[in-house]
Amino acid sequence: MTPTTRPPRRRRSPPWRAAAAACAVAAPALAGPPYITDDPEPTDLGHWEVFAYASGVHAAGDTAGEGGVDINYGAAKELQLNLVVPEAYDKAADATSAGMGVVQVAAKYRFAHQDKDGLMPDLAIYPRLFIPTASRRFASTRPNVFLPVWAQKDSGPWSVFGGGGWQYNPGPDNRNFWFSGLTVARDITERFNLGAEVYHQTADTRDGKHFTGANLGVIYKVTDHWALMASGGPGLQNAAEGGRWDFYLALQALY
Repeated sequence: MTPTTRPPRRRRSPPWRAAAAACAVAAPALAGPPYITDDPEPTDLGHWEVFAYASGVHAAGDTAGEGGVDINYGAAKELQLNLVVPEAYDKAADATSAGMGVVQVAAKYRFAHQDKDGLMPDLAIYPRLFIPTASRRFASTRPNVFLPVWAQKDSGPWSVFGGGGWQYNPGPDNRNFWFSGLTVARDITERFNLGAEVYHQTADTRDGKHFTGANLGVIYKVTDHWALMASGGPGLQNAAEGGRWDFYLALQALY
């Protein structure tokens, strides 16, 4: 989901906003979106991946999220550059508001390749900067930085990927926090992929609580250049504060 597109909020923050929205498509199982957990596979050299997406989380009578574009480019061997430009929204019982979301820039570098006959996985770092382009209502007004490491191992139609990292989250009453996640996905057919993830975030405010959630995800390749993807699931730990459920929808273009 990257998790995607998930800067911390001034209120008790939905964990999908605080996680990195690290978004890239991995072979063979198309990892990354639509999951919050990311993968280490960079975009192919000289190619583009563009996601037109919408995401959200519901907690305590409030549904908040964002929609926008998530752009990846294979800038060099093993190096992917990423830019996310979102529009945020917040729908409460008495009012609905919208405005500029938090712009993100990131760079993924894969420094190790998996050994098909051994235990060595793909490994990548994916530092991400959250630029404070949103109003206080939608996100932190200070820059955030997320520093994760992602791993992946493939076996036939199966792919297991995950990892996590630490996020710098400055501001009054805020806390730096950790995010981790694990996803298992399988190619059901050449065009249809199904997966599930579990993820966890430690508290990002002084009075906040840890959160754990789970999602099911599907990807359908319409053509070699276009794909539809979706995910969603419940909060499992402290769901009333962190999020009773979340969703992610996207149209992906590959060129």
